[in-house]
Amino acid sequence: MRAIFFPGIVFFLVLFSCSAPAERQNKPEEDSLAASPTPKNFITNCRLLHREALRMDSILLRETEIHKALGIKAIKAFTGLAYECPEDSLSPVFLIKTAQVAQAIQNVPQAKTALDKCIADYPNFKDRPAALFLLATLYDEATYLNNEQEAKTLYQKIVDEYPKSPWADNAKGALKFIGKSDRQIMEELKKKR
Repeated sequence: MRAIFFPGIVFFLVLFSCSAPAERQNKPEEDSLAASPTPKNFITNCRLLHREALRMDSILLRETEIHKALGIKAIKAFTGLAYECPEDSLSPVFLIKTAQVAQAIQNVPQAKTALDKCIADYPNFKDRPAALFLLATLYDEATYLNNEQEAKTLYQKIVDEYPKSPWADNAKGALKFIGKSDRQIMEELKKKR
């Protein structure tokens, strides 16, 4: 089955340096503790990350095509909020957005990582079935993760755990077509007309 969502993805990696500047390396430990973020700084940081994620989302909504550089900036903003401020109510939403943007710029591993985190860290998230479905489509697609058994497991999980969700209907449909070629799918669809 072919995924209906953004075709493709590229691996995105951000490295952070943990070394201190030379003049600070020899200071007493108390000074380094004083420089650590306070709860107020953490809240301010989350507000800034939240604002940046919303700004990047707004920019993406105006685009007709996501270019790699823009996608990387959006992923950085979205994951910044999700990883640094997991209590923010939009963190799971931005993990799904991360996956969609990552897939659009051919970064399947980044998409999978974001969806795995969303599913694992937010079990009560109202759009968890959507995250499961997106992950299933990554497994279902031969050019992405290419694991039909894992795709079946995820589609069935949606049907079993979220039977009243609109995603359950989509998962049931996907289960009917899994393992079939595009030609076989087209033939079945023509029969139903």
